[in-house]
Amino acid sequence: MRLFRCAALAAALFALLVVPARAQDVTLSSRDGSVEISGALIGFDGEFYRVDTIYGPLTLDGQGVICTGPGCPGIEAHVARFRLSGTPVLGEVLMPALIETYADRRGLSVTRDRDGPHMRFVLSDRAAGHPVAEIDLTLVSTEEGFADLLAETADIVMADREPRPEEIRRLREAGFGDLSAPARRRVLALDAIVPVVAPGHPVQEIAIDAMIGILTGQITDWSELGGPDAPLTVHLLDRQDGLQQAIALRLLDGASPTPAARRHPGAAALSAAVAADPLGVGLTRLSALGDAQQVPLTGGCGPRLVANRQSVKTEDYPLVAPLFLYAPARRQQLFVREFLDWLDTPPAQLVIRRAGFVDQLRDTIPFGRQGDRLGLAIARAGPEVPLSELQRLVAALAGAQRLTTTFRFREGGSAELDAQSFGNIGALARALEAGVFDGHTLIFAGFTDGDGPAEANLGIARLRAEAVHDAVRAVATAADLSRVALRVEAFGEALPIACDNSAWGGFINRRVEVWLR
Repeated sequence: MRLFRCAALAAALFALLVVPARAQDVTLSSRDGSVEISGALIGFDGEFYRVDTIYGPLTLDGQGVICTGPGCPGIEAHVARFRLSGTPVLGEVLMPALIETYADRRGLSVTRDRDGPHMRFVLSDRAAGHPVAEIDLTLVSTEEGFADLLAETADIVMADREPRPEEIRRLREAGFGDLSAPARRRVLALDAIVPVVAPGHPVQEIAIDAMIGILTGQITDWSELGGPDAPLTVHLLDRQDGLQQAIALRLLDGASPTPAARRHPGAAALSAAVAADPLGVGLTRLSALGDAQQVPLTGGCGPRLVANRQSVKTEDYPLVAPLFLYAPARRQQLFVREFLDWLDTPPAQLVIRRAGFVDQLRDTIPFGRQGDRLGLAIARAGPEVPLSELQRLVAALAGAQRLTTTFRFREGGSAELDAQSFGNIGALARALEAGVFDGHTLIFAGFTDGDGPAEANLGIARLRAEAVHDAVRAVATAADLSRVALRVEAFGEALPIACDNSAWGGFINRRVEVWLR
């Protein structure tokens, strides 16, 4: 009897252990019945089944199979769940606005809850009432966002800078893919780093070299900048802020900022502090100017550079600061993919603009508004760039319009496109596929800096213009290219935006512009 009771108890315990596993058992059969796979259901994202089988984990397209068994989920009951973590610059206003607008366009209702830095959005079907998606936002910092991705408590990182080499290495080693690859990032919106002072300040421009001197503490008095004889106060962001990290990388190049700087928790707080400080100066976001006054940057010659929607889109302003979404190298759920694709559409771009950022919709600039650039080109014409070369440029582009879609290359003379420009490849290709330019001519015009012989620079400009032209054609696989003419022109160093010997001149002079005729 005792033996029987022990056997009965063992059987009961075994039943308790295996029932949950059996509840997940499924059989996936091809629609013609020729193939059948059985196993325990690991997950279902509304599109793909993932099943633990005798062959190991398998992923099968739900459209190609029929699911039977106690573990089969109802497709209509699937709730897409994904988590974003990172900078409040994106998470505080912009991402909630994009989520709510997307939900409205899909006919979904939205409820929002917040607990400190954590926000949850539940998107539900208005007719049936059941949830369709749950989206979690964690508002921390870009650095913590990448750490959350590594810890698998986030699916997408909201970033106001590109990942550092050590972040790329750790994530690659952990199996998340190479986050430095263009396919892993999406430029969501554009912003810019701008110097600011209090309204009515007598200093109306700052040379980029002088700005670096201010940040490092080498310049401490306004009289050194043509202002009053008074000490200046430097305002900077917290060291953990992504924009401050970008400033340290792009402007200071390893140099330490002045320890006398006053630190602020965010760009809006910095702008407000500078606006109230007659002797203050700082670097903030274009999107968070508030009452502070932007100071134009100069480089010794050429026009003063001011950040605005047009100059940020073209990157003619040198300190553009894109805002990114980073995703690991894994297949995203269908709902997530559709949401990310929607971010490139005009309705989403208008939301981005209304939130105070620079959108990525294409604008046009008439040839007649190139006066400052042509004036600088004429002033610098000489033996290497004769007047005849400028006449050739005018003949090729007069009557055309420059698109704000511009392609620039990473600093240091690299031939690799920067993040903003890489995104422009896909945007221009999609426009070609949609027939936006049918009946017109697109001119890919290559330019360089003045470093080196003019004849060699002309060849480099052509090679880069051809590379961009070929990349756009390769991506625009569905475009009818018989309906649009694509041309390549090269003008080398003939049309500079800034002097090459300025801190940014070489970078912004190396470019491929797109003109529409």
